[in-house]
Amino acid sequence: MRRLQYRRNSMCMMKFFNIYIKLFLAGILVFLSAAFFLRHPAATTPDATTAKAVVVELFTSEGCSSCPPADELLGRLREELSAKNIQVIPLGFHVDYWNSLGWKDRFSSADFSRRQEQYARSLGVDGPYTPQMVVDGAKEFVGNNAGQAQRTIGEAASQPEIAGVKISTVGAGQLTIQVKAPGSSGGAYVMLAITEDNLSTKVGSGENGGRTLHHAAVVRELRQLGRLHNGNFEASVPLNVDKEWKRENLRAAVFVQEEPSGKIQGAASVALMAH
Repeated sequence: MRRLQYRRNSMCMMKFFNIYIKLFLAGILVFLSAAFFLRHPAATTPDATTAKAVVVELFTSEGCSSCPPADELLGRLREELSAKNIQVIPLGFHVDYWNSLGWKDRFSSADFSRRQEQYARSLGVDGPYTPQMVVDGAKEFVGNNAGQAQRTIGEAASQPEIAGVKISTVGAGQLTIQVKAPGSSGGAYVMLAITEDNLSTKVGSGENGGRTLHHAAVVRELRQLGRLHNGNFEASVPLNVDKEWKRENLRAAVFVQEEPSGKIQGAASVALMAH
Protein backbone atom coordinates (compact mmCIF):
# COMPACT_ATOMS: atom_id res chain seq x y z
CA MET A 1 0.00 0.00 0.00
CA ARG A 2 2.80 2.35 0.88
CA ARG A 3 4.56 1.60 -2.40
CA LEU A 4 1.31 2.21 -4.36
CA GLN A 5 0.70 5.50 -2.50
CA TYR A 6 4.26 6.60 -3.17
CA ARG A 7 3.88 5.82 -6.87
CA ARG A 8 0.62 7.81 -7.01
CA ASN A 9 2.28 10.76 -5.25
CA SER A 10 5.19 10.60 -7.67
CA MET A 11 2.87 10.57 -10.65
CA CYS A 12 1.00 13.64 -9.31
CA MET A 13 4.27 15.46 -8.83
CA MET A 14 5.34 14.62 -12.38
CA LYS A 15 2.01 15.86 -13.80
CA PHE A 16 2.31 19.10 -11.83
CA PHE A 17 5.88 19.55 -13.01
CA ASN A 18 4.89 18.96 -16.66
CA ILE A 19 2.07 21.51 -16.42
CA TYR A 20 4.44 24.02 -14.83
CA ILE A 21 7.00 23.54 -17.62
CA LYS A 22 4.34 23.96 -20.32
CA LEU A 23 3.03 27.18 -18.73
CA PHE A 24 6.58 28.49 -18.34
CA LEU A 25 7.41 27.79 -22.00
CA ALA A 26 4.11 29.34 -23.14
CA GLY A 27 4.94 32.49 -21.18
CA ILE A 28 8.34 32.74 -22.83
CA LEU A 29 6.72 32.29 -26.27
CA VAL A 30 4.21 35.09 -25.60
CA PHE A 31 7.00 37.38 -24.40
CA LEU A 32 9.16 36.71 -27.48
CA SER A 33 6.18 37.23 -29.82
CA ALA A 34 5.34 40.56 -28.20
CA ALA A 35 8.95 41.70 -28.45
CA PHE A 36 9.05 40.73 -32.15
CA PHE A 37 5.92 42.68 -33.06
CA LEU A 38 7.09 45.72 -31.12
CA ARG A 39 10.30 45.74 -33.16
CA HIS A 40 8.54 44.80 -36.41
CA PRO A 41 5.10 46.47 -36.48
CA ALA A 42 2.53 45.29 -39.02
CA ALA A 43 2.43 47.13 -42.33
CA THR A 44 -0.24 49.79 -42.63
CA THR A 45 -1.85 51.33 -45.66
CA PRO A 46 -0.54 54.78 -46.60
CA ASP A 47 -2.46 57.72 -45.21
CA ALA A 48 -4.86 59.24 -47.72
CA THR A 49 -3.27 62.65 -47.31
CA THR A 50 0.04 61.34 -48.66
CA ALA A 51 -1.47 59.70 -51.76
CA LYS A 52 0.02 60.65 -55.11
CA ALA A 53 -1.80 63.45 -56.91
CA VAL A 54 -2.76 62.65 -60.52
CA VAL A 55 -2.64 65.33 -63.23
CA VAL A 56 -5.48 64.98 -65.74
CA GLU A 57 -5.21 67.14 -68.86
CA LEU A 58 -8.11 67.63 -71.26
CA PHE A 59 -7.52 69.07 -74.72
CA THR A 60 -10.83 70.55 -75.79
CA SER A 61 -12.54 73.30 -77.78
CA GLU A 62 -15.83 75.16 -77.71
CA GLY A 63 -16.03 74.56 -81.46
CA CYS A 64 -16.09 70.77 -81.06
CA SER A 65 -19.52 69.14 -80.68
CA SER A 66 -18.14 66.04 -78.91
CA CYS A 67 -16.23 68.12 -76.33
CA PRO A 68 -18.99 69.29 -73.91
CA PRO A 69 -19.39 65.80 -72.32
CA ALA A 70 -15.61 65.70 -71.81
CA ASP A 71 -15.66 69.18 -70.25
CA GLU A 72 -18.40 68.01 -67.89
CA LEU A 73 -16.41 64.88 -67.01
CA LEU A 74 -13.29 66.93 -66.21
CA GLY A 75 -15.38 69.06 -63.86
CA ARG A 76 -16.63 65.98 -61.97
CA LEU A 77 -13.45 63.96 -61.59
CA ARG A 78 -11.85 65.89 -58.74
CA GLU A 79 -14.88 65.57 -56.46
CA GLU A 80 -15.92 62.04 -57.47
CA LEU A 81 -12.50 60.48 -57.02
CA SER A 82 -11.73 62.32 -53.79
CA ALA A 83 -14.32 60.01 -52.21
CA LYS A 84 -11.96 57.16 -53.15
CA ASN A 85 -8.95 58.94 -51.64
CA ILE A 86 -7.63 59.82 -55.09
CA GLN A 87 -6.46 63.41 -55.58
CA VAL A 88 -7.06 64.67 -59.11
CA ILE A 89 -5.55 67.88 -60.48
CA PRO A 90 -7.64 68.74 -63.58
CA LEU A 91 -6.25 70.99 -66.32
CA GLY A 92 -8.47 72.09 -69.20
CA PHE A 93 -6.43 73.12 -72.25
CA HIS A 94 -8.48 74.80 -74.98
CA VAL A 95 -6.73 74.38 -78.33
CA ASP A 96 -6.89 76.92 -81.15
CA TYR A 97 -7.08 74.77 -84.31
CA TRP A 98 -10.89 74.76 -84.20
CA ASN A 99 -11.06 78.56 -84.29
CA SER A 100 -11.23 78.75 -88.09
CA LEU A 101 -14.17 76.33 -88.28
CA GLY A 102 -17.04 78.58 -87.24
CA TRP A 103 -16.39 79.66 -83.64
CA LYS A 104 -13.39 81.23 -81.87
CA ASP A 105 -12.85 79.79 -78.41
CA ARG A 106 -11.99 82.67 -76.06
CA PHE A 107 -9.95 80.35 -73.81
CA SER A 108 -7.88 78.88 -76.65
CA SER A 109 -4.14 79.24 -77.11
CA ALA A 110 -1.62 78.19 -79.75
CA ASP A 111 0.68 77.21 -76.85
CA PHE A 112 -1.87 74.64 -75.72
CA SER A 113 -2.10 73.23 -79.24
CA ARG A 114 1.70 72.88 -79.31
CA ARG A 115 1.59 71.11 -75.96
CA GLN A 116 -0.87 68.60 -77.40
CA GLU A 117 1.37 68.09 -80.43
CA GLN A 118 4.24 67.24 -78.09
CA TYR A 119 2.08 64.58 -76.48
CA ALA A 120 1.20 63.20 -79.91
CA ARG A 121 4.91 62.62 -80.50
CA SER A 122 5.76 61.23 -77.04
CA LEU A 123 2.68 58.97 -76.86
CA GLY A 124 2.83 57.79 -80.47
CA VAL A 125 -0.51 59.27 -81.54
CA ASP A 126 -1.10 59.99 -85.24
CA GLY A 127 -2.01 63.58 -84.48
CA PRO A 128 -3.89 65.87 -82.09
CA TYR A 129 -7.65 65.44 -81.72
CA THR A 130 -10.45 66.63 -79.44
CA PRO A 131 -11.52 65.73 -76.89
CA GLN A 132 -8.30 64.07 -75.73
CA MET A 133 -7.48 63.26 -72.12
CA VAL A 134 -3.89 62.68 -70.95
CA VAL A 135 -3.21 61.24 -67.48
CA ASP A 136 0.10 62.08 -65.80
CA GLY A 137 1.62 62.66 -69.24
CA ALA A 138 1.80 58.89 -69.73
CA LYS A 139 -1.51 57.63 -71.16
CA GLU A 140 -4.08 59.14 -73.48
CA PHE A 141 -7.62 58.27 -74.59
CA VAL A 142 -10.82 59.87 -75.88
CA GLY A 143 -11.70 62.50 -73.31
CA ASN A 144 -15.41 61.77 -72.88
CA ASN A 145 -14.84 58.11 -71.89
CA ALA A 146 -15.69 58.19 -68.17
CA GLY A 147 -14.93 54.52 -67.51
CA GLN A 148 -11.51 54.74 -69.13
CA ALA A 149 -10.79 57.92 -67.19
CA GLN A 150 -11.62 56.32 -63.83
CA ARG A 151 -9.52 53.23 -64.55
CA THR A 152 -6.50 55.11 -65.86
CA ILE A 153 -6.52 57.64 -63.02
CA GLY A 154 -6.84 54.83 -60.46
CA GLU A 155 -3.81 53.07 -61.96
CA ALA A 156 -1.80 56.30 -61.96
CA ALA A 157 -2.69 57.00 -58.32
CA SER A 158 -1.23 53.63 -57.31
CA GLN A 159 2.18 54.46 -58.77
CA PRO A 160 4.96 55.82 -56.51
CA GLU A 161 5.48 59.56 -56.40
CA ILE A 162 8.94 60.50 -57.67
CA ALA A 163 8.77 64.23 -56.96
CA GLY A 164 7.30 65.73 -53.80
CA VAL A 165 5.79 69.17 -54.47
CA LYS A 166 4.82 71.71 -51.81
CA ILE A 167 3.02 75.00 -52.50
CA SER A 168 2.10 77.79 -50.13
CA THR A 169 0.59 81.22 -50.76
CA VAL A 170 2.34 84.36 -49.57
CA GLY A 171 -0.23 87.11 -49.37
CA ALA A 172 -2.34 87.65 -52.46
CA GLY A 173 0.36 87.82 -55.09
CA GLN A 174 3.02 85.19 -54.51
CA LEU A 175 3.58 81.46 -54.28
CA THR A 176 6.38 79.64 -52.51
CA ILE A 177 7.26 76.36 -54.22
CA GLN A 178 9.50 73.56 -53.03
CA VAL A 179 10.25 70.37 -54.97
CA LYS A 180 12.27 67.38 -53.75
CA ALA A 181 12.82 64.55 -56.22
CA PRO A 182 15.77 62.41 -55.11
CA GLY A 183 14.64 59.60 -57.41
CA SER A 184 14.30 61.76 -60.51
CA SER A 185 16.34 60.61 -63.49
CA GLY A 186 17.15 62.62 -66.58
CA GLY A 187 15.93 66.13 -67.33
CA ALA A 188 12.80 67.40 -65.59
CA TYR A 189 11.25 70.84 -65.43
CA VAL A 190 8.78 72.51 -63.08
CA MET A 191 5.54 73.89 -64.53
CA LEU A 192 2.91 76.24 -63.09
CA ALA A 193 -0.69 76.31 -64.30
CA ILE A 194 -3.35 78.76 -63.14
CA THR A 195 -6.88 77.39 -63.60
CA GLU A 196 -10.34 78.88 -63.21
CA ASP A 197 -13.60 77.07 -62.40
CA ASN A 198 -17.25 78.00 -62.95
CA LEU A 199 -16.86 79.48 -66.42
CA SER A 200 -19.49 79.44 -69.15
CA THR A 201 -19.92 80.62 -72.72
CA LYS A 202 -23.00 81.09 -74.87
CA VAL A 203 -21.77 79.85 -78.23
CA GLY A 204 -23.07 81.85 -81.17
CA SER A 205 -22.03 79.68 -84.13
CA GLY A 206 -20.19 76.55 -85.19
CA GLU A 207 -20.96 72.99 -84.13
CA ASN A 208 -22.14 74.11 -80.67
CA GLY A 209 -24.04 77.18 -81.90
CA GLY A 210 -26.94 78.11 -79.61
CA ARG A 211 -25.62 76.12 -76.65
CA THR A 212 -24.35 77.42 -73.32
CA LEU A 213 -21.19 75.52 -72.40
CA HIS A 214 -19.89 75.14 -68.87
CA HIS A 215 -16.20 74.70 -68.08
CA ALA A 216 -14.09 73.76 -65.07
CA ALA A 217 -10.34 73.97 -64.47
CA VAL A 218 -9.76 76.10 -67.57
CA VAL A 219 -6.04 76.80 -67.86
CA ARG A 220 -5.63 80.57 -67.86
CA GLU A 221 -1.85 80.56 -67.74
CA LEU A 222 0.89 77.96 -68.20
CA ARG A 223 4.55 78.69 -67.65
CA GLN A 224 7.79 76.89 -67.06
CA LEU A 225 9.41 77.93 -63.79
CA GLY A 226 12.74 76.17 -64.14
CA ARG A 227 14.48 72.82 -63.98
CA LEU A 228 15.40 70.49 -61.17
CA HIS A 229 18.95 70.81 -59.92
CA ASN A 230 20.23 67.67 -58.20
CA GLY A 231 16.62 66.68 -57.69
CA ASN A 232 15.62 69.95 -56.00
CA PHE A 233 13.84 73.18 -56.85
CA GLU A 234 12.85 76.17 -54.74
CA ALA A 235 11.34 79.46 -55.84
CA SER A 236 9.09 82.34 -54.88
CA VAL A 237 6.83 83.02 -57.84
CA PRO A 238 4.74 86.16 -58.44
CA LEU A 239 1.13 85.55 -59.48
CA ASN A 240 -0.13 87.32 -62.59
CA VAL A 241 -3.88 87.45 -61.95
CA ASP A 242 -5.87 89.13 -64.71
CA LYS A 243 -8.58 91.51 -63.54
CA GLU A 244 -11.21 89.49 -65.45
CA TRP A 245 -10.44 86.29 -63.52
CA LYS A 246 -12.48 85.60 -60.40
CA ARG A 247 -9.96 84.86 -57.68
CA GLU A 248 -12.35 82.73 -55.62
CA ASN A 249 -12.47 80.29 -58.57
CA LEU A 250 -8.71 80.14 -59.17
CA ARG A 251 -6.27 77.37 -58.33
CA ALA A 252 -2.52 77.07 -58.84
CA ALA A 253 -1.11 73.71 -59.90
CA VAL A 254 2.60 72.91 -59.90
CA PHE A 255 3.90 69.74 -61.53
CA VAL A 256 7.24 68.20 -62.43
CA GLN A 257 7.49 66.85 -65.98
CA GLU A 258 10.17 64.67 -67.52
CA GLU A 259 11.84 65.60 -70.78
CA PRO A 260 11.39 64.30 -73.45
CA SER A 261 8.93 61.59 -72.30
CA GLY A 262 6.41 64.07 -70.87
CA LYS A 263 5.68 61.85 -67.86
CA ILE A 264 4.68 63.74 -64.73
CA GLN A 265 6.70 62.82 -61.63
CA GLY A 266 4.67 64.65 -59.01
CA ALA A 267 2.25 67.53 -58.52
CA ALA A 268 0.31 69.64 -56.03
CA SER A 269 -2.35 72.33 -56.18
CA VAL A 270 -3.68 75.08 -53.96
CA ALA A 271 -6.73 77.34 -54.05
CA LEU A 272 -6.08 81.05 -54.53
CA MET A 273 -8.78 82.46 -52.32
CA ALA A 274 -9.66 86.16 -52.36
CA HIS A 275 -7.68 88.29 -49.88
